[in-house]
Amino acid sequence: MSGYISIRNLQKFYGHYHALRGIDLEIARGEVVCVVGPSGSGKSTLIRCINRLEDFFADSAIHVDGVPVLPGANLAKVRAEVGMVFQSFNLFPHLTVRQNIMLAPRRVRGTTKAAAAAQADQLLARVGLESQAEKYPSGLSGGQQQRVAIARALAMEPQVLLFDEPTSALDPEMVGEVLDVMRDLAQTGVTMVVVTHEMGFARQVADRVIFMDGGEVIESAPPAEFFSAPRETRTRNFLHAVLDH
Repeated sequence: MSGYISIRNLQKFYGHYHALRGIDLEIARGEVVCVVGPSGSGKSTLIRCINRLEDFFADSAIHVDGVPVLPGANLAKVRAEVGMVFQSFNLFPHLTVRQNIMLAPRRVRGTTKAAAAAQADQLLARVGLESQAEKYPSGLSGGQQQRVAIARALAMEPQVLLFDEPTSALDPEMVGEVLDVMRDLAQTGVTMVVVTHEMGFARQVADRVIFMDGGEVIESAPPAEFFSAPRETRTRNFLHAVLDH
């Protein structure tokens, strides 16, 4: 059976550089998938293709809940259901924390101001930041800004959440607070695809870990199997390098 997210023959070129080399992948509804691999392996490009922040080769196909990810009306429909959390937060500096969270529901879903504000406060409480609603992003730590970015993504009530290395821009002491929020989210049944360097998080939270290298999926397995008995030499070499340091 095809997955909730279905990827077929995904090819991506940057000029002559072949960034993604014919990826086939199925992700089930409610599955938490962590994508790991060395820098430049295509991990971020892969998840940016899912909501077509990156265009891809015409013979490639991505479907989300049966809807093809194509330019036009379909794309708006897909993006309304697929939330994205970026490495660099991407909050609007001129808006308060609450206003950042209210913006998309107001503009895209036509939510009333009062309802959007109530939802924003509810989401801020969920990520432990209810006291920060009136602050501007510049007044928050990096970890707090990333938790606001997660709340903003949740404001659209997405069926899928994509995380592009959400902790890599943070100071080490702030990583845990963001991973804690993501652990809680993983228990809610939302489909999550997480590009991460946090092997402990992948081991604890993922239903499946995917290892990419050279624009290809080299290995895909449940965490217990992935970390204890990887099949591929490239996977073993990668784990040896990252887990021994």
